[in-house]
Amino acid sequence: MKVSANHFLLKVLNLFLWGGELLGEENLPNSGPAVFIANHLEAVGPIAAYCSIPLRQYAWTVADMVDEKKAAAWLQWDFVERTLELKPPVSAWVAKWLSKITVPLLRSLGCIPVYRGDYDRMTDTLRLSMDVLHHGKSLLIFPEDNLLPADPVTGMKPFQHSFARLGEIYFDETGERLDFFPVAIHPSGYMMVGKVVAFNPNYAVGLERQRLKRLMENSIKTMYMQMEEENSSNMLTPQQNQNPTGEFS
Repeated sequence: MKVSANHFLLKVLNLFLWGGELLGEENLPNSGPAVFIANHLEAVGPIAAYCSIPLRQYAWTVADMVDEKKAAAWLQWDFVERTLELKPPVSAWVAKWLSKITVPLLRSLGCIPVYRGDYDRMTDTLRLSMDVLHHGKSLLIFPEDNLLPADPVTGMKPFQHSFARLGEIYFDETGERLDFFPVAIHPSGYMMVGKVVAFNPNYAVGLERQRLKRLMENSIKTMYMQMEEENSSNMLTPQQNQNPTGEFS
């Protein structure tokens, strides 16, 4: 998709589906490469992140979502029945209709397919991701595990640590540390960007994957709860850019 068309699409999505406010904008990088890690918040998360972060992003997405033959079945289970709470056969009709829109949309946005449980195909995901990073662009990743139960307070599911492999590969190929940014998205219409966490090549591979996973997950939960508390007391305003995650920098 051309830059002008991409900007137009994001303006439309922001106008009709998001229209929220960005907090912690001072924590954003001036340019890529960067990896944004966010909570999914059902269908809202990806739209919010694309509309609010003023950098070109390439999102990891479930491979079925960009597959014309499989998208309808995934949408039926993941969105139409779970979120819209429609039942068969109506859910199947709606999902099939939605897939006609979502598949070309996600492809036009340059989404990178992730093949769940297929470790051989994961190399394709990483290869495409490295190409994006080497061109100075940013990745957007929602690492929640859909098969695990959600936290009752934040609605977040435990993170997977596959995204941390990007730091390992990027350092091996460039000798530079890749930056990861936590992003918390709240249903009140606010999104907060936390302070950067850089890949640390001095840790053993397994330890560093767990460290990045833990820091991203805890940081996003902390920011989410801050917005939850301020929203509950009607104190949340765009000017409140205090970031609770400096300890992770």
